[in-house]
Amino acid sequence: MSNTNIFHENVTEECAVLVALETGEHLDSIEVRLDELTELASTANIRVIERFDQRKRNPDPAFLIGHGKADELYILVAELEPTVVIFDNELSPTQQRNLEITLKCRVMDRTQLILDIFAQRARTREGNLQVELAQLTYSLPRVGLLYTKFERQQGGIGVRGGGGESKVSLDKRKIREQIAELKNELEEVKKTRRQQRVARRKLPFPSAALVGYTSAGKSTLLNLLSGSDVLADKMLFSTLDPTTRRVILPDGRGILLTDTVGFIRNLPHDLVAAFRATLEETIEADFLIHMVDISSPEADRHRDTVLETLEALGARDKPILTVFNKSDLVEDSLALRHLVASTPNSCYISAAKSQGLTHLMDRISETIKELVQTMLVAIPYGRSELVAQCHEFGVVHSVDYGPDHILVRTDVAHALAGKLLEFQIV
Repeated sequence: MSNTNIFHENVTEECAVLVALETGEHLDSIEVRLDELTELASTANIRVIERFDQRKRNPDPAFLIGHGKADELYILVAELEPTVVIFDNELSPTQQRNLEITLKCRVMDRTQLILDIFAQRARTREGNLQVELAQLTYSLPRVGLLYTKFERQQGGIGVRGGGGESKVSLDKRKIREQIAELKNELEEVKKTRRQQRVARRKLPFPSAALVGYTSAGKSTLLNLLSGSDVLADKMLFSTLDPTTRRVILPDGRGILLTDTVGFIRNLPHDLVAAFRATLEETIEADFLIHMVDISSPEADRHRDTVLETLEALGARDKPILTVFNKSDLVEDSLALRHLVASTPNSCYISAAKSQGLTHLMDRISETIKELVQTMLVAIPYGRSELVAQCHEFGVVHSVDYGPDHILVRTDVAHALAGKLLEFQIV
């Protein structure tokens, strides 16, 4: 009898019961949180079969939702038989252990789910290193969940130190060693990325970073403006690795535009730490283009989340151009125009339908005017390549050819301004 498909019948679809605890005053937010958790689960290819919520003043230290609610959840889990129960709240190792024992089912929290999504989406060596570091950092305090206090010790008679090293201690030591190795590898990656930034800074272009809540349309806009083909889909976190492209504005000016990883509410600290080198692209940019999905009912909260994350990264004080995307999905156009009028340096567009791009380009041009320098320079004929660079990398207002030099009035970025400084006419 052939056993070619012996494992086929055991392959089951991942399905989940979602759980959220609300301890604040805004009781309606629990549905919003469960909606986002549903989207995260879908991104991880997990089908949601039920949602379960609890409202209480304080989280229970042993079960998060309380012992009684945990028993109630057990009845639901026993009936539906999900492969996993996913909590929107972050679980302590003790809470996770107690819940798995009570529910007799695998339990994970939102942080672990996001880490799993990042692991699925990572494509480059840097991305994989960052995700692995975050996963190991997350798992370290949870290693003890796999064992009991009766776990057999490693070692034996005659081994120095008595009973030897416990399995938990041994595994924790191995994880710490792996974390140290990954940090060393990422430090090398960070050096490489720093060198790339230095090389880009030598280019006479202002630089901008696309930032925004996940799935706000950043990659779609980058593709539209640059003609590139960066992955852009409706799934959360379609972009993990930053991508930089040159974009030419209608006035001939050029900018370097970088797409970055999307932010999300309560982005796991371990993930922020691991992706620090990637997120630093926002710190190094001359200005930020903040994409907002204005069609989302949670647009205001998404904006606040992004601004809070930028604050944590030390990039909050940079010039910000706010772009309200997906305007074609907004019914109240009057309210949208009022929002733009009341938001400094903003515009609305539909990147998917290529609408509103003229206004966006105008806003970008106005923003980079603050980042360029107007100069009147007398360039010797022996350095005429600088005139060509003014045309290619800046905006030339006038050119006069004299007997000894070329008189040029131009707007250029600071990198090129440094080259022209010795020829500047004060």
